[in-house]
Amino acid sequence: MANEHDKDHPYSALTPDVVQDALAHIGLWGDGRMSALNSFENRVYQIHLESPVGGVDQVVAKFYRPGRWSDAQIAEEHAFAEELVAAEVPAVPPLRVQGETLHHFGGFTFAVSPRRGGRRPELDDFEVLEWTGRFLARIHAVGARQPFVARPALDAASFAHEPREWLMEHGAIAPEVRSAWAAALEEALALIESHAVLRGGAAEEPDGIRRLRLHGDCHPGNILWTPEGQPGAGPHFVDLDDARMGPAVQDLWMLLSGDRRQQTQQLGALVDGYEQFRPFDRRELSLIEPLRTLRLIHYSAWIARRWDDPAFPINFPWFGSRDYWQGQVDMLVEQVEEMQGPPLMA
Repeated sequence: MANEHDKDHPYSALTPDVVQDALAHIGLWGDGRMSALNSFENRVYQIHLESPVGGVDQVVAKFYRPGRWSDAQIAEEHAFAEELVAAEVPAVPPLRVQGETLHHFGGFTFAVSPRRGGRRPELDDFEVLEWTGRFLARIHAVGARQPFVARPALDAASFAHEPREWLMEHGAIAPEVRSAWAAALEEALALIESHAVLRGGAAEEPDGIRRLRLHGDCHPGNILWTPEGQPGAGPHFVDLDDARMGPAVQDLWMLLSGDRRQQTQQLGALVDGYEQFRPFDRRELSLIEPLRTLRLIHYSAWIARRWDDPAFPINFPWFGSRDYWQGQVDMLVEQVEEMQGPPLMA
């Protein structure tokens, strides 16, 4: 895939001076120390301030990818984070600066949060899994209070149909395997859409499985763990960028790893912790493989759409080749088999 327009990408204008000027625009003055944090979707920087603001001397500034979310959708993310904190759920909301959490400068939309450290959770430890399950249940208890209005749902419409059309229209799929990929995807979609909650556009509680506000991208890298004995011990999220409406199990399945036996044990520990705060509908276990398949489809389109961002060809050099797309066909075929088999139990 060509990458000849790197210099035209919006992020090419986000220089260190622009980042510092953006903060100064809202009255936060950096002392010159700034480091980029790992993020492909947005641009995120840790910045030291000349003097503390509200006791905070280091902040994390997130510059949202232009065109991805509307201001209304970002405002819902921020409101959800503040609602979690009000409910004493460990989360890191954006700072209110000059009365606002959402700011604009130089064509960019950005937010600033206090820096919060932590490490990846040790998910091979069942006590950590149980604690994480309790944490997720507390998030979902808040998430179930009211729906998102502006943010989309996690469903086949947004994670499969629309990505498929984009990939086909833009010629992103290797021609040698395009037909095989489309056929495998169609077979997978039929199984995914046998679950009404994943079809999109259905009633608010199709099949009796409730949709609620989710983190949406709950893999281990998006959870930070503070060791016991330190303030705020346990798990916390620092970012709700992918928050959407969907079934609760979406925030559990990406924490599983290993073979089926290991995943069953891990899921059992998560659900044990979860149910200390909130009931878990075990019918949702049949959604794990359909949700995994939706993520697989969406992921390919996510990379392809961002290929003009210089960070993507550098970090995903294998993307777009015939071997890549043949691998996607093979994984879709495997997922069809998994969706036809018995679900994991907890």
